[in-house]
Amino acid sequence: MGVGVSIFFLTLGAILRFAIEPDVLGKNVHIDVIGLIFMIVGAIGIVLSIVLGARSGHTSDDRLMHRENHPSED
Repeated sequence: MGVGVSIFFLTLGAILRFAIEPDVLGKNVHIDVIGLIFMIVGAIGIVLSIVLGARSGHTSDDRLMHRENHPSED
């Protein structure tokens, strides 16, 4: 999950948590709890994307290609 998808989940969760009345779908479905879950998933996704993105970027800098050019002597 990338940073964009994580921000989407965080935004959707905030809308469900704070902008919609909790009893829109009846008393059995708690929209505010679903919103809180989406916000948690989005926050975890952002943290993991940043941490894992920094790790993978660091390993690619350690690669070195060495090539020697010896033209044929004719």
